[in-house]
Amino acid sequence: MLDVLLLIVFVVVPAIVLHEVAHGLSAYMLGDPTAKNQGRLTLNPVKHIDPVGSIIVPGALFLAHFFGLTRSLMLFGWARPVPVNFRNLRPLRLGMALVAIAGPLTNIALAFILSRLYIWPALFKVSQLCAWGVMLNLTLAVFNMVPIPPLDGSRVVTSILPAKLAYYYSRLEPFGIIILIVFLNLGLLGFLSPIIEQVGYWIGVQI
Repeated sequence: MLDVLLLIVFVVVPAIVLHEVAHGLSAYMLGDPTAKNQGRLTLNPVKHIDPVGSIIVPGALFLAHFFGLTRSLMLFGWARPVPVNFRNLRPLRLGMALVAIAGPLTNIALAFILSRLYIWPALFKVSQLCAWGVMLNLTLAVFNMVPIPPLDGSRVVTSILPAKLAYYYSRLEPFGIIILIVFLNLGLLGFLSPIIEQVGYWIGVQI
C-alpha cells in the first residue's frame, strides 16, 4: 500500500500535472490565454483533478485488484483537460499540433531525467520510483499519441486533415472513452509496447 501511495504522489501526479500544464503553456505562448485566465497554468494537482477520471475510475480499478476481482493491476484514468481555444492559436493548424504534442514531449523529457536518477543503487526506494516514473512517462507519451479523440494524437491528425474530414473525425470525440476501453481490452497496450521500447531506446533508456 505504501508503494502505491509513493507511486501516486511522486510519479503519477507529476507526470499528469506537467503533461497538462505543458498543453496550457504552449497554447499561451501561441496566443491563447484561456488556460492562464482559468488558473490552469499551475502545478497544484487539485486544479487538474477530474472527479470521474482522476478518482472514481482509477480507484475502482485499484479496489477491484485489491479484492481479487482482477488478476493484474491496470490503472486507467485521466486529468481534467486544460482548456484551449484553438481559434486563438497562431498559426492555427500548426499551433493545434504543437499544443497537442507538448504534453507527450514533456513526458518523454521527464522519462529522460528520471532515467538519469535511478542509477543510484544506494537509494533503492528513490531508484525504484524513478524506474517506475520512466516507464509511466514513456507509456503516457506513446498512449496519448494514439489517434483516438480526445487523445493528443487525434489533435495532430485533425490539424493535418482537410477541414471537412477533420470535422467528421472530431465527431468521434463523445465516443472516444468507449472506443479506448474497447481497444484496451483488445490488448492496445501490448501493441504499443514495442513503440514504447523504441522511444526509450531513442532517449537512451532500457525498458
